[in-house]
Formats: sequence, structure tokens, C-alpha cells
Amino acid sequence: MEEVRERSMEDERELSETNSFTSAMTLNQIGVPQAPERFVLPPLERPNHTLRLNPSTTLPVIDIASLHKPSLRPWVIDEIRLACKELGFFQVINHGIPSTFINGAIDTATEFFNLPSEEKMHLASADVHKPIRYGTSMNHVADKVHFWRDFIKHYSYPISTWIHLWPSNPPSYKEKMGNYAKATQAVQKQLMEVVLESLGLKTDYLHEEIEEGSQVMAVNCYPACPEPDLALGMPPHSDYGYLTILIQSQPGLQIMDNDNNWYLIPVIEGALLVQLGDQIEVMSNGRYKSVLHRATLNNERTRISIASLHSLALEKKVGPAPELVDEEHPLAYNEGSFRDFLDHISGNDITKQRRYIDTLKKNP
Repeated sequence: MEEVRERSMEDERELSETNSFTSAMTLNQIGVPQAPERFVLPPLERPNHTLRLNPSTTLPVIDIASLHKPSLRPWVIDEIRLACKELGFFQVINHGIPSTFINGAIDTATEFFNLPSEEKMHLASADVHKPIRYGTSMNHVADKVHFWRDFIKHYSYPISTWIHLWPSNPPSYKEKMGNYAKATQAVQKQLMEVVLESLGLKTDYLHEEIEEGSQVMAVNCYPACPEPDLALGMPPHSDYGYLTILIQSQPGLQIMDNDNNWYLIPVIEGALLVQLGDQIEVMSNGRYKSVLHRATLNNERTRISIASLHSLALEKKVGPAPELVDEEHPLAYNEGSFRDFLDHISGNDITKQRRYIDTLKKNP
């Protein structure tokens, strides 16, 4: 009886928390003339909208169709090695995912976020451990400064285990997002093999662990913001997994290079954006770094991005590959897992605490 009472209290508290937010989409629809105070960042944390790409810096775009040609494969692997080492980021073309799948996923995401609030709120939760949840900001309960973003996140692999939890409205959501999720899952396996090969590891390194790994689709909506110079859609962060594959309906993603310069990522028709996550940094013993990135805003149009986040299974610990630890490169990271990451961010303001990857470094 006591357990039932405690569970009921927890349910009531969560209901109160999830009902306490006003979504960014709602603020956009009612036409607020300025960003509410809770979205305004301290001056030093605001985006620099005079940002320009350095003409001498070319962000890598890699044609991975050449991986299937024995004479060209080593050249592509070298391209990926250089991109991973210098930026932790690259774009890929000729990846095999039909444009109808990419456009369909963005279209159905747009339909979802355009639904009335009551149609989405039954999926709302502040519990980062839930396999599907709708929310706003990063964690609206814990965030001291809020971020101009609505999202829905759902586990996606194996898709047969999770798809019944996905939104039933719009009616096309499960089919269109499912087509894209399955196609992305196949591409990430190919890319992960190449990234491992570029590190000098065997292509079957962690093969079973990757086969049994996790895929989370983070579907993001960044409505037009009346004061985009004062706010962000997402703060600077790195992703917890080994690879993130992302598509965006228009520019807004920025990545940071090794010299702490921000770069706006252009939209290339049909290209996939590939970002290295914390698990690759740990696995590579620091040879590759997870990329720091953020989402900027505009005052004209709503931007959709869909991030397919790939990691080892929830409880699976990952540490540096033994082959990448030697006298010149001593062991630099402790083991960590997806579960550890969720525990790290649960109930905390991620903008005010150390990045999860920093908690794993032996010498931060």
C-alpha cells in the first residue's frame, strides 16, 4: 500500500513538472514580441551572429560510394581520418538513403510539432530515462536558463521493440520516421567500420556490441525566435554516443574547432552530417575528440533537425581500445556507459556542470 502511495506521489509530481512548461512552439504561435527573460543568456554565452566561415577552411564533404571501390577505399578512409582528427565532424554524400526518406522524416516531424499542445502533452516527461518523451528546452525542470527548442526523443533500435510507443498522430509518423531510422541505422554501421579502420583497429572491433547497441532519434523543432541574438536552441555540448547522424531543414547547427572557433554548417541537399560522440573519444583514447556543437536560431522560419544518436547498449561500459594504449599514449579515460550519461544529466543543469566526457578523463 505504501509503495502504491509513493508511486502515486511520484506520478503527481511528474505531472506537475510536465505541465509546468510552455513550449517554444506555443510562444512562437502566440507571437511574443521578445524572448521571455528565462530564455535570455548571459552576455558571454550569447551566439555571435557576425559569424562567418573562414574562407581557408573547407568543411569536409565525403563521397562514401567510393568505399565500395577497392582502389579508392584507402583514399576515403584517409579523408575520414583527417576529418575525425581535425574536427570530429564531416558530411557524407552518396550514402544510399533516398531523398524521399530524408524529406519524409522532416515533413512528418514538422506535422508533429504543428499539432495542438494537448495532442503532444500525453508524451511529455522530465524523466530523461524514459524511452519516449516530448519536452522543451534541455530539461525544463532543471535548466536555469531555458533553450528555444521543443523535442521528441524515442528509442528506435531494434525498431520492432519501440515503434508502438511512437506518436500515432500524425498518422504518417511511424512509417516516415521509421523508414528514415532504419536506413540511418544501416549507414551508421558502415561509417563506424570505417572510423574504426581509420584508427588502425579491425573493422569487426566491438562488432557484437555495436550490433546490440542503441539508437535514439532526437527530433528537434526550433521555432522562429523574436530575439535570436540573445538565446540558443541548444547550448554547447557533445553527444554521449559514438556517432550522431543529423539532418537539418535549414542552417543553424554550429560546430567548434580545436581553436575554439564556431562554424555554421551549410545545408547540402541530400547530405548527412556526421558527428563524433564521447564514446569514440574514449574508445580512441583521445586520438579523436567528440565535437562540441550548438543550435542557433533565426527570427524568420522554424528549423527542424533530426539527430540519430548511436551508442553501445544502455548498460554497456566502453573504455579505450587496448591497441590504442601504449607508452606514448597512456590510458587517458575511465569506462563509461549510456546509463552513466543519463544519470549524470538527470536533474542537473547541463550548462553549469562539467561535460560528461570530462568526468571520464583521468587527467581533466
